[in-house]
Amino acid sequence: MLARDFKTDVLPISNKLLRFALQILQDEEEAKDVLQDIFLKLWQKRDELGNIENIEAFAMRMTRNRCLDMIKARRTVSVELVKKHNLPDEDSLETDHLENADSVGLIKRIIAELPDLQRTIIHLRDIEQLEYEEIEEATGIHVNAIRVNLSRARKKVRDEILKIQNYGITENKQFAAKVF
Repeated sequence: MLARDFKTDVLPISNKLLRFALQILQDEEEAKDVLQDIFLKLWQKRDELGNIENIEAFAMRMTRNRCLDMIKARRTVSVELVKKHNLPDEDSLETDHLENADSVGLIKRIIAELPDLQRTIIHLRDIEQLEYEEIEEATGIHVNAIRVNLSRARKKVRDEILKIQNYGITENKQFAAKVF
């Protein structure tokens, strides 16, 4: 593969790979490092890329594997990561826009707490909008297993949101009962 072919076939997927790495790692600098590592490896294997049927799926799998390696290597939880996942104070929720941002943050936090496989699959399907066959190529997991894991991931997200919403309603009812 020539440099111009590499630029037209591989470089355009950089934003997708970065978003994918960011979703897994939850750290922009680490995600950028992963992306740089992946492109370096792809460049080193540029002569072999012509034999690969779907370069995007190959790069996604490389990105996923590199991210998981980084997660395994760090094994510690940073204080910044914990702060990112904490819910904002209710005082800061003054407008619908802020409430929507809070809901998105809550969903991202719940997705981040899913097992690695479910988090990867829900990201690829619901955020990256990949088809099941593309996810199969990227992960090496059979389509039926992808459907099962996606269903479980969505159910977990839905249940957690309902639990949080019901907890708020229960708390408000208990507070009102104490006041009156």
